[in-house]
Amino acid sequence: MFEHLRKPWKRLIAPIARGLVSIGVTANVVTVVGAVGTVVVSIITGLTGWLLPGAIVLTILVIFDSLDGSVAALSGGGTQFGAFLDSTLDRIADWAVLTGVIIYFHRLISSGATGPNDYWPEIGMYAALFSVMTSFVTSYARARAEAEGFEAKNGVATRSDRLVIILVGMALTGIGLPPAVLTCCMLLLAALGVLTVWQRIWHVSRSMSTSTKPANPEHE
Repeated sequence: MFEHLRKPWKRLIAPIARGLVSIGVTANVVTVVGAVGTVVVSIITGLTGWLLPGAIVLTILVIFDSLDGSVAALSGGGTQFGAFLDSTLDRIADWAVLTGVIIYFHRLISSGATGPNDYWPEIGMYAALFSVMTSFVTSYARARAEAEGFEAKNGVATRSDRLVIILVGMALTGIGLPPAVLTCCMLLLAALGVLTVWQRIWHVSRSMSTSTKPANPEHE
C-alpha cells in the first residue's frame, strides 16, 4: 500500500544520507545499527509496556534503516553482500518488533491486569504470533520466486505496511487507548498477511504457467 511513497521518501531522506556518507558511515553500518537498535528497543518496549516511547523510537529506527539504500547509492552503488545483509537483518527486525508486542500481551495477561472476561490480550498475542509466520512467508515467497527467476513484490501488505500497522497500534495503545486497539491491529496484520501470501503465490503461479523457463529442481 505504501510502496508508491518509496521514491518521494528517498528524496526526503537524501540530505541525511549525504551527511552520513560525508562522515564515512557505510551502508552496512547503517543496516547493522538499525537492526540491533530495533531488536533492543522492541524487547525493552515489550518488557516495560512503554508502548508510546517504544513506537516513537522504533519509528526513528525504521527511518534510519531505510537510509542504507540511499547511503549505498551515494557511495558508488550497493553490493551483493549488502543486499543480502539488509534482507537478512530485516527479517530479524521484523521478528523483534512482533516479539515485543507478544511480550507486552503476555506480561499484561500474567500481571492479572485484565478482567476475567477480557480476552483481547490473549487474542492479540496469538494474532501477533500468527503474524510472525505470515511475515516470514511473505518474504520467503519473494525470495523463492526470485531464485526461480520470477518476481513477487506484489501484495496488499508489504514490509512497510506491516510496520505502519504495528507502530500505529502500539502508539494508540500507548496514549491510553485500551489494549483491544493493539489487538485489532494484530488481527488486521494477520488477515492482510494471509492475503498477501496468497496474492504472491497466485501471481507466481500465473507467471510460471505462462513461462518457458526450465524448472529449478533444487528445493530446501
